[in-house]
Amino acid sequence: MSYQEMLFPFLGGLGIFLFGMKYMGDGLQKSAGDSLREILNTFTSTPLRSVLAGLIVTAIIQSSSGTTVLTVGLVSVGFMSLRQAIGVIMGANVGTTVTAFIIGFNLSSYSLPIIGVGSILLFFSKRERVNNVGQILFGFGCLFYGLKLMGDGMAPLSDLPQFADLMVDVSHHPVLGVGIGTLLTMVLQSSSATIGILQQLYSQGSLAIESVLPILFGDNIGTTITAVIAALGVSVAAKRTAASHVIFNLVGAIIFTTLLTPFTAVVVRISDVLQLKPAMQIAVAHGLFNISNLLIQFWFIDKIELLVRKIIPGKDKSIDFKPSNLNESIIQSSTTLALNQAKIELLQMGDYVLGAFEATKAYYEKQDSIDKENANQYETAINDMDNRLTEYLVQLSATELTISESHEQTMMLELTKDLERIGDHCRNIIQNLNEAIYLEKKQKAKEKKAGKVSDRDTLILYDEDVVDLFEKVLKNIRDSLIVFEHDDKKMAEHMLAREEKIDQMVKLLRKKYILIMNSGKGRAADGVLFIDTASNLERMSDRTIHIAKYVLGKRYGTEEITVENSVNPVITVQPQE
Repeated sequence: MSYQEMLFPFLGGLGIFLFGMKYMGDGLQKSAGDSLREILNTFTSTPLRSVLAGLIVTAIIQSSSGTTVLTVGLVSVGFMSLRQAIGVIMGANVGTTVTAFIIGFNLSSYSLPIIGVGSILLFFSKRERVNNVGQILFGFGCLFYGLKLMGDGMAPLSDLPQFADLMVDVSHHPVLGVGIGTLLTMVLQSSSATIGILQQLYSQGSLAIESVLPILFGDNIGTTITAVIAALGVSVAAKRTAASHVIFNLVGAIIFTTLLTPFTAVVVRISDVLQLKPAMQIAVAHGLFNISNLLIQFWFIDKIELLVRKIIPGKDKSIDFKPSNLNESIIQSSTTLALNQAKIELLQMGDYVLGAFEATKAYYEKQDSIDKENANQYETAINDMDNRLTEYLVQLSATELTISESHEQTMMLELTKDLERIGDHCRNIIQNLNEAIYLEKKQKAKEKKAGKVSDRDTLILYDEDVVDLFEKVLKNIRDSLIVFEHDDKKMAEHMLAREEKIDQMVKLLRKKYILIMNSGKGRAADGVLFIDTASNLERMSDRTIHIAKYVLGKRYGTEEITVENSVNPVITVQPQE
């Protein structure tokens, strides 16, 4: 058989296998909805629970790399501590063994019918849940069909003397096998793919167990490259999370490479007792390795945390977000206490909005990426709290509330949305500033190419009036929280007076922009700055005025809208005579 006849089926099979893995994982993730992030975000209060969360999520999405990247993201925005993340990563390494066991059942003979059923569900049903199931089945079938193609392509390998010599070297020098496994997984970006290849080669008799196990250990090191890539350019905490993943898998590989002979004996013994097929033997070895590694290193999570902090020094710039105060169990028993908890949570959300605005203002003044990162972290937290609070307050509305409690619940539901929208406007301003910086860089590059010297030494036109507008809106946001917390009507009146000045300033800034442009000194970036940024600041202030008006009893007309007197009249169809 020629090299082409071996290489083409192998590459095609590998591509179908990787596609099947990803497509199946995406389908599983869609079926699970937002619960995966919720599991990682909520159920990680202790090291053991962190491990279980990582195991469950990885078993669901069939990708330890996916779980690790999700964990790096949560650490990056401050929703998870480094210690919690280490536990999740340990659990993810055990959860990924599920894939090896699935492959071990060897359903290649049924791969095409499974693909067919999945296709029917995908293309002949409009229901989202059925489509998700079809996607899972289609990906599952592709996984096994890809394995079959790879196996057919690799079958002649055992007849090649070069391959036979390499495997002899690996059996005598396990470190070489660890290196091969590491490089192969780094290239394929999937430890499951590497394990699938090993299962196929071992099933065909091309590899001995002594050659397979070191490569298997190397797979776990290679899979850390995804987390390392995900952590590039993000927070120090995220880099430490990726480093802990590397350390955990590297230490495990070193331990079991050192203990290769007794470990091999245990795997062979288990395989003989259970009469396992070759592919399932590899799955058992993989599971035994990861579980044993977890049991050994679980007790040293705090030591791993200290080690990565020393390896990656620096101040962690992630914002430490406080846990939620909401307790759904008290909604039925004490509505007063539930409303009080909602108020505390709403004030906490207000602090995050304040933090987001201050970071946005700082980004305008200095264009420091740290301020932009902090603003984005706050925005993520604000959206998360908005979802929690809205769901909590809606559940509360279903209980028997007094008139005053019902008014308070309605007010907090409105204010939650006002605060969430202020966070959105902060994000819009960050995007406006980024766009202004991009336009100015583009303008300077054009001038440089034409041999002109730019008359502006900054990327954004720094304007004292814009800074003053930021300051006034900041005062309104800060005061609105005090007004809400203390029912301060006097301060609410001050806010209304300040709002008139803000509206006047926005009009003046628009006129200023026209004058700058007409003078011939204006740039494309100035329009984004003066018009779009000023408009977002004005809308933020409007949201704070909603809070002031609520406290003053001026609920901007919403008290006149009822279910019976709806804004949009109900259309009724008269029965035909």
